[in-house]
Amino acid sequence: MREFSREIKKIVIKVGSSSVTHQNGGVNIERIEELAKEIVNLENKGIRVILVSSGAIATGAHRLDIERPRGDVSAKQATAAVGQVTLMNTFLKAFAEYGFSIGQILLTRMVETNKIMHENAENTINRLIDMGVIPIVNENDTISTFEINFGDNDTLSAVVAKLVDADLLLLLSDIDGLYTNDPRIDEDAKLISEVSIIDEKLRSMGKDAYSKVGTGGMATKINAAALCMERGIDTIIANSIDLKNIRRIIRGEDIGTIFKGKTNKNGEAFKNIK
Repeated sequence: MREFSREIKKIVIKVGSSSVTHQNGGVNIERIEELAKEIVNLENKGIRVILVSSGAIATGAHRLDIERPRGDVSAKQATAAVGQVTLMNTFLKAFAEYGFSIGQILLTRMVETNKIMHENAENTINRLIDMGVIPIVNENDTISTFEINFGDNDTLSAVVAKLVDADLLLLLSDIDGLYTNDPRIDEDAKLISEVSIIDEKLRSMGKDAYSKVGTGGMATKINAAALCMERGIDTIIANSIDLKNIRRIIRGEDIGTIFKGKTNKNGEAFKNIK
């Protein structure tokens, strides 16, 4: 069984577009209901959860019956505005079945550099948690530009994990974890269970692995893990094909790849480092 660097009391779960939408971009209601069930089960155990969800652009394009925009920034922003409403309505209904409320948080990268925005985001998310509300975070696509966007929700989820000093970041997508080589072309590629140091050799393993639907690939997940490791936060990359993997991971089962948070000389995870 795995041992985590910290006792798991607060967790950030990031789900990719492939976890909450169908291949055509339509909302996958069944999957969102399953996800809500897993999160509520953690909440009932006393583990606070912040959800980072992708899928707004894909969902909006499906809703508008148009091709998913790629290069047109304003089209992507408008499509995301439509899709975000659709996603949140689905999450609202799914969590309401279990008596839970949700709160929407839309962030830009300025939350990292602007002290007031950083404090406001931190205070809002923590207050929602204290109130028993499930915070659902996404990038504010409607106003983000190249200078202030995250570009992928893997990075966003790592920023959120640091913001709230989470004990674990769980990155769920259609990727099993980090392999020694691209498993699509190398049948001998092996899944790496644990990583304690991220070096250039390890980064090279993730350069070509990508998700079928979302914008983030393995490289962005490794970068997200690196951000969290410096704060003593464990990160796990796992496949969301079976959302029961969430409960299995929390139990300590060896699923996906864990990136171990750094510890001090006493073996304790670094915490509360600004």
